[in-house]
Amino acid sequence: MKKNWRGCLSSLFAIFLVVSATGCNSQPATSKSTNTSSSPTSSIHAVVQKNPHWSYGGDEGPEHWGELEKDFAVCGNGHEQSPVNIEHTRIKASQTQQPLQVHYINTKVSILNNGHTVQINAASPGNYIVLDGTKFTLKQFHFHHPSEHQIDGKNADMELHFVHQSDSGNTAVLGVLIQSGKENKAFNGIWSKLPKDVSQEEALEGELNLATLLPKDLHSVRYNGSLTTPPCTEHVNWTVLGQPLEMSADQISQFATLFPDNHRPVQQLGARKLTANK
Repeated sequence: MKKNWRGCLSSLFAIFLVVSATGCNSQPATSKSTNTSSSPTSSIHAVVQKNPHWSYGGDEGPEHWGELEKDFAVCGNGHEQSPVNIEHTRIKASQTQQPLQVHYINTKVSILNNGHTVQINAASPGNYIVLDGTKFTLKQFHFHHPSEHQIDGKNADMELHFVHQSDSGNTAVLGVLIQSGKENKAFNGIWSKLPKDVSQEEALEGELNLATLLPKDLHSVRYNGSLTTPPCTEHVNWTVLGQPLEMSADQISQFATLFPDNHRPVQQLGARKLTANK
């Protein structure tokens, strides 16, 4: 495992001990290779639901998702569910895993309130990541408050998910933790148009430089998991960056006003492996 990752993770853990991150309780399970995961286009999470059948609390909350619909059953009985608690003592250095490659460009985007999060749809097919030789094209990205993944048992203030798909229909999600700190001007355009009403969608003027939405250090941990919202489809390639982003308390508060809690608790990791490239 790279010292850089361990350094980022240790720093992040220390930050979490100081910064009061909003807590959650407990959440994914067995490993397959990066190129074997499969998920149909229609199951990429954070799509608009005309009649939502699930929520983040009450009788339709995460602990009941598997009971709500037949198609949601894996939310309750799956063995590779996400998110998970990333414990640095369980991260193993991979001899074959290649470093994450990110290719993001200036892109026209639209901003959507889908009832569960704020989702940004990217129009250009020129945004993609490469995982061990496989190209995954960006479809959309969205936010969770507080974070869904934990680091050594601690939640961050928010989490950003970039959802990608390969030509064969496999899904890969890039997760970036967000902590309270300095204002993040890269998100000001999106934050100026945060849609308050469900199904409200607005186009952002000009183009958004998606590369500025990522931290400089791309060292990461990977594991095999699932979508974190119903139908909780498994065989999703997860990559979680070690270095968090910062947003101001005001920026975080603006999102929290719309979505006070839209995170799924962590799932059991089970026999799955957390891996980092050397």
